[in-house]
Amino acid sequence: DAVEVHSVMVECTVTSRFAHTVMTSTALNKANSSQEIFFEVELPKTAFITNFSMEIEGKVYVGEVKEKEKAKKQYEKAVSTGQTAGLVKASGRKMEKFSVHVNIAAESNVTFILTYEELLQRKLGHYEILTRVKPNTVIQQFQILTNIYEPQGLSYVDAKATFLSNELLPLVEKTVTDKKAHISFSPTPEQQRKCPGCDGTLIEGDFIIEYDVKRDKRLGEIQIVNGYFVHFFAPPDLHRVPKNVVFIIDRSGSMYGNKIKQTREAMLAILQDLHQEDYFAVILFDNVVNCWKESLTKATKENVAEAMEYFSLLFQATNINSAMLRGINMLVQDRQDNHLPEKSMDMIILLTDGMPNDGESNIQKIQQNVREAMGGNMTLFCLGFGNDVDYNFLDVMSKENKGLARRIFEASDAALQLQGFYDEVSSPLLLEVDLKYPDNQVDSLTTRHFNQLFNGSEIVVAGRLMDNDLDNFLVEVFGQGGQATVSDWDVLYPDEEYIFGDFTERLWAYLTIQQLLEKSKSGEPDEKANATAKALDMSLQYNFVTPLTSMVVTKPETEDATASPLIADKLTEASQLGSSRLSSPRPTPPAPPAGPQVDGDPHFMIELPNRNDALCFNINDTPGTIFNLVRDSISGILVNGQIIGDKKIPPDGKINTYFWKFGIIHQIFGVKLEITTQEILVLQDGKQVKLLWTDMASLKGDKYVKKSFLVCLYFSDHGSFIILLHKVWKKHPYHRDYLGIYTVDTHLLSPSVHGLLGQFYHGIDFEVTNLHPGEDPEKPDATMFVKGQEINVTRGWQRDFRRNWKGENVPCWFVHNNGLGLIDGVEADYIVSDLFTAV
Repeated sequence: DAVEVHSVMVECTVTSRFAHTVMTSTALNKANSSQEIFFEVELPKTAFITNFSMEIEGKVYVGEVKEKEKAKKQYEKAVSTGQTAGLVKASGRKMEKFSVHVNIAAESNVTFILTYEELLQRKLGHYEILTRVKPNTVIQQFQILTNIYEPQGLSYVDAKATFLSNELLPLVEKTVTDKKAHISFSPTPEQQRKCPGCDGTLIEGDFIIEYDVKRDKRLGEIQIVNGYFVHFFAPPDLHRVPKNVVFIIDRSGSMYGNKIKQTREAMLAILQDLHQEDYFAVILFDNVVNCWKESLTKATKENVAEAMEYFSLLFQATNINSAMLRGINMLVQDRQDNHLPEKSMDMIILLTDGMPNDGESNIQKIQQNVREAMGGNMTLFCLGFGNDVDYNFLDVMSKENKGLARRIFEASDAALQLQGFYDEVSSPLLLEVDLKYPDNQVDSLTTRHFNQLFNGSEIVVAGRLMDNDLDNFLVEVFGQGGQATVSDWDVLYPDEEYIFGDFTERLWAYLTIQQLLEKSKSGEPDEKANATAKALDMSLQYNFVTPLTSMVVTKPETEDATASPLIADKLTEASQLGSSRLSSPRPTPPAPPAGPQVDGDPHFMIELPNRNDALCFNINDTPGTIFNLVRDSISGILVNGQIIGDKKIPPDGKINTYFWKFGIIHQIFGVKLEITTQEILVLQDGKQVKLLWTDMASLKGDKYVKKSFLVCLYFSDHGSFIILLHKVWKKHPYHRDYLGIYTVDTHLLSPSVHGLLGQFYHGIDFEVTNLHPGEDPEKPDATMFVKGQEINVTRGWQRDFRRNWKGENVPCWFVHNNGLGLIDGVEADYIVSDLFTAV
């Protein structure tokens, strides 16, 4: 109540698909004491932040874009004292969240201004401008304002919003002329209210503008401003190229349930959309590979109907390597046998939700096998279903083979997501497209070769002119499936009064940086290094926050603290994984809330939902050692665990250790439990009861519930514990049965709680910076600042078994050397002599 958000304005200017958006918000502290004021907005993942500033009591604090390493040094001191260092987090499928908070003096106001830019991509025949609106309260002055200028002319403009009711719809004002569109939405405070006199607002959701431009029969449009040109290429009236597509579908156990139901639903619709001149094949894989037919089949109505009946799926392991090679070999053999049309496109669409864990499981080897087998002759599209999939593995593999990867989010609309992606790539118009410009007239060109052009999309090329006085120049376009075309193009000079700055130069820089960032992920080491260095230089020159730069924002000094820096970073798909995982819908049955846990070798994992992240470490010690996991003298709870080793030394010489016995005490209720892999001993009121894992039981006072291989301990106001029994094949030469323990509602324990797990029950402050390649290319290293120390960490994965018995991969920052630097002291400090003895 002490803070009033006076105004929120979102102003977007689009010139020739390049969008420049400024979000401005002014808030007033009405209290007679200082207050913390928050600014939080969501922006598209494809956008680069270009500026952020705060105006407080007449003084302006402006963000500065710096190289990540230099930015890190500026805020190291702030991080070591627990200051917040990150401003950007993932937010759903298309957006990321920028947030900052500052302390404001009594009766003072602050104005926040965030600016970002992006090149709008044409998909399915239109461009989309998405503004996420979440004011949380009624705003005195609220406005969304969009101006679009397209020199080619506008073919249509549509404005809609997820929150528009019949009463709000007339407030969307839209004016469209031949080349310009003006859209505004400015509800009054009363029009925003959910009910008269209440503070709740109706304005919450997505405000979306869709539009497309006019296209004549020439092959595109060239625009020039201040020495830079941009060429938009999306020719109308081209006939689609027939395609030969192999669908490779994961049917492993992790796909069981809703995922496979949605996949079946999507595939039935996709198969019906095949054109009769197309050829197709269906391969299902788990630990074995099954083909519907041994070669591709023409998409006649009869064949499609037969394929639709084929989707009766089984569930086992995940052998991606064999399935991919089987699909590739099918296309290669059919080509050699002249079974496929000569002028057609060969593509593979892979759908999987997991990691390769059967057959060849080394992802670099799989990528190499696929790359060599495809030989540059076909296109691979990889769809990663859910958040457990190794997206980077799929991303690299697809881009090495002319395609792209896309994450399919677990949600009720997953089938529509699958169909939507297929719609984007189902109608190729041209293959191997090359655009050639006069060498003596242009330089610094962005990518000119494109593997394919799909119906509803667009190719964009930008560059710098050597001669600013050109009226036209010769452009050559070559492509398989369509005729090679030579055009003497007329050049458009947009109305410069309407544009913001030198938009063609910034569009060129944006596109160049995006393409350099892609080159930095693959290729020879020297090529990757050169691409990275050039992308960094351009990011700094044009003030873009990219994965190579950070924006340093200095918070003003207050009575309680000196000026401290904050950092705004650009997220990558890998860095967004933790956030998207936690925000996506969970499969049923619902899992208990995240908390510190230990399961495996023994793997400790500290899930931090408030940070959308997790930390993990291993403890390596001799079998028989007993560790204190939790001790809380105020709540009267003690948890110790004893580790056991493999039956004998494995061939690699590394003995795995696991927890096989837990001792748990609740002093207030006089309960003592000894849980082993064989039995559960319960001591209460002087009586001892021995239970087997197949029994059911309960205790008076608090509840103890045993079901199958799961024990749940509910200690009312003192949190809960879940113990899982992992059964191992009795004849396994090395491994044994073992236990995992998961903690729930840890905030209910006292602030004095400690132990290897207990010390993390009330959270931990840390910051991660300086992400760089590690020994394993799939697991980057980084620097972590925690507890006043700087330690090296690695981005890795741990298994979480709360949701299904096979477990799911959870990303985490792995701390080496038995958690040294993360845990208080060293692991030896937690060793105890007895299962029911405190440290």
